[in-house]
This record gives sequence, structure tokens and C-alpha cells, in this order.
Amino acid sequence: MGKVYIVGAGPGDLELLTLKGKRCVEEAHCIVYDRLVNPQILSLAQRECEMIYLGKGNTEGGVIQDEINRTIVEKAKEGKIVTRLKGGDPFVFGRGGEEILALNEAEIEFEVVPGITSSISVPSYSGIPVTHRNIARSFHVFTGHTSKEGDWHNFDAIAKLEGTLVFLMGIKNLDLIAGDLIKYGKSPATPVAIIEKGSTSKQRVMVGTLETIVEIAKEEKVVPPAIIIIGEVVNLRSEFNWFEQLPLFGKNILVTRDYKKSVEFAYEIEKLGGKATVLPLINIEPLDIELDIKDAKAILFNSQNGVKTFFEKLDDVRVLGDKKIGVVGIKTYEELLKHRIKPDFMPEEYLGKRLAEESLNFTEEGDKILFITSDISPINTQEWSKEHNRNFTAARIFKTEKVITTDIDDKIKEVDLITFLSSSAVDAYMESLGDKKHDSKIKIASIGKMTTKSIKSYGLEVEIEAKTSTAQGLLAEIKNYYINL
Repeated sequence: MGKVYIVGAGPGDLELLTLKGKRCVEEAHCIVYDRLVNPQILSLAQRECEMIYLGKGNTEGGVIQDEINRTIVEKAKEGKIVTRLKGGDPFVFGRGGEEILALNEAEIEFEVVPGITSSISVPSYSGIPVTHRNIARSFHVFTGHTSKEGDWHNFDAIAKLEGTLVFLMGIKNLDLIAGDLIKYGKSPATPVAIIEKGSTSKQRVMVGTLETIVEIAKEEKVVPPAIIIIGEVVNLRSEFNWFEQLPLFGKNILVTRDYKKSVEFAYEIEKLGGKATVLPLINIEPLDIELDIKDAKAILFNSQNGVKTFFEKLDDVRVLGDKKIGVVGIKTYEELLKHRIKPDFMPEEYLGKRLAEESLNFTEEGDKILFITSDISPINTQEWSKEHNRNFTAARIFKTEKVITTDIDDKIKEVDLITFLSSSAVDAYMESLGDKKHDSKIKIASIGKMTTKSIKSYGLEVEIEAKTSTAQGLLAEIKNYYINL
């Protein structure tokens, strides 16, 4: 038998996943997840992890809940570690209890990992505290659904409560909720907020009163997931709102790097309030090439991938003892430091040509200088050898493959900005578009001059270019661009 972890994934923000929840995702052989789970959480899983989507819309589940119960039992019986990933918390109207009953019946071991419930976190992300001194001394959470038997809440009692009222999954019954509260004594002027897609970059907040909120929701075409907050704490939103002030809030940014780096870059985007759509357009793989460094007087690296692949192939780090080492870029520098090695030189300008020129200060005429790079790097070792009277040699130890995708339209339909961190990704994007044209409403951001040159060769405009040719440098320029709009 395997084991099942029933994990609350929180309301949508990746960083609201608990540390234990993260471990359960990382260790899982199989993940069963719903539609409210942030896709970036799934990227934390092992590459070979089986992903099963069993999502529910604005319903009480019914047949699909039976399928979820059956699936987690079957996968556990296969001996797998199963993580059942649920938006919010498993026990706050999450039907985690029904899944536990199914596991108990099958005698399968389980653990429950609580999640941050949307009933408190989503209001917080919209600037509404569920309690506040002298305004609300309690809060009360209700489901917005009726039961299978059609039973409804006792609004005669609910209307008399003085604390904040929170209704989850209640948009379908908003008119009933507002109407019954007024009917049983709540003032029609009581403040109400509806928060749609809370804690994500697409969060929308509609504010009104019990008397006006139904009409406002219709005009704004509110759709699930959304929660309803009722009480005087809603009036604090104008002072407490913070999330919507983040620089990338509301922006959907396409990340086109290789998979691993895309995930890292997406994480940085979401910390600034944006939504990251990951579409890896390049794939980086080591080549089956043996390293020959014995005669080299200097070794040069122009990328993080070069450093990583080099040390994966290196048997004994001591052979580097007499070698001078140069790098291009702060990220390459930092990657080298992970191996307890400090480079001897790093040019200010992030170009392979400048790295080659800098190496002259550490070598003599006729010396062999080994340049560690990719199969498509445009470095010109023959020209440098002739110009500088050195023996520049390229060791192309990893390959960069273009990834052509057939679902490009679905990926970019809601995108505000595309980021390109290499010319290869630009080429793959244009090949994926095929006969279609780039949508001019989608802005383009480039990591530097070489990538910008590739973008412009296709007749496209670059809106943002990094001053420092790193992912962080590009992110800084994107942030500044949207702040100054």
C-alpha cells in the first residue's frame, strides 16, 4: 500500500503553500489536483510525477467527488505516494472528510496537511481584515450552497450576528443571501465586498451594500471562484489594500526559458503580483562529449548552463588548480561559487568577446584557452586566435534545442508581455506561430542586445530591454516599465 497526503494548497498565491505541503508535492509519485491550484505549485513536483486533474466548477461535486475518492484509493493501492492537492483548506468546505472515509474503508494510510483558507486570506489580499478592534470581534464562515436536500441556513439567527460574515462559493445564491439577511433584520446599508480570483493577479473586488451588491455583481459579470464578505470591515479596504499595489499586479507575463529556469523566473514574477504563464521554448541537454582541459591555461564560461554541465562532467576538481578562470555575467559567477571556486576575472560587459579579451591579461602568447559553451553559441574562436595570438578552443558541451509548440494560441491569448532571454527562444516562438502573426497588443521584453537583434529581424518591436543582461536585470526593467506607465 502507498500513502495519501490530503493537502490544502491555499487560495492561489504560490507562497501561501505551507512548507509541509511543498514537501508532499515534491515527494509525490501521483498528484490529484483541482482547478483552484496554482499551476506553479505543480512545477515543484518530480518530472516523472503522474498528474491527474479532477476539477470542479461552482458545484457541490457529486459524481466527480466519487471519482476523486476512487482515484486516490486506486493510486495508493499501486504503492504510490499520492498527494491530493486541494485549493484552500481540506476541511473548510473542501470535502476532505469524505476522502478520508474512502481511505479508511480501503485501509490506506493518510495524513492531512492544513491549508490557508480563502475565508481569511482572500479578504486580507483585498485589504479587508475579517476582524478589527471596535469594528468586528468575530467572524463566521458559511457555505454559499444549499444542501442536497435543499436545506438553507437559518438566516434569522445569522442576521443577528455582529461579526463579519464570510460566504464561500456563494455567487450563485448571492440574491438569496443578501435578500434573506435584509429580510431578517440586517441593515440594507451593510457594506459587502465580492472578491473574485482572490490572491491572484486577476483579483477583482466589487464593493457595495446588501441592497446594491446583486446588481453590481450582474453588471461586473462576476464568476467563480469568488467569496462574499459582509460587515463594516469592508470599509477598511481603502486604507488596508496592499496586494493590488504590487508593480506587476494584473499582468500576465509569458516565460519562454528552458523549463527549470522558467519555473524560477515565474516565481519571481508572482512575488511582484503578476501571473506567470510558463511556455518553455528551449530545452537544454548535456552532450556526450569528454572534457579535455589538461593543456588549457585558462577556462572561460559564458553561461550558468556551461558551469553546471562542466562540473557534472568533471571527475576531480583538483585538475583546475593551475587554471585561470573567467566568466561572463553575475549569474555565471554565482553558479561557479556554488563549487567553491572564485573566477579570476569577469568583464563588465556581458559579451563573450570581452571575456576573450580579458583572458589576455592572464595568459601568454600561444596558450590554449578553453571556452565552455553551447552547440549554438556564436563565439568566434578562430578569429580570436588569429587576432590575439592565442589558441582559443571551443568545448561545446551542451545543446540548446528549440521547442516548437502547437498550442501557442491558448498560451498567449491572455498574455500582456512576452519575455525572451535568448535568440533561440525567439526563433522557436516564431516557428510556433507559423503562418500567424504576432499580436501587436502583446509587448515584448528582451534580455539584451543580441536577443533584441533577433527579435527585430522578424520585424517585431522591443518594448523593454534589460540594461544588465540577466534574468534579474530584465525583471527590474519590467518592474520599472509598469511602475512608470
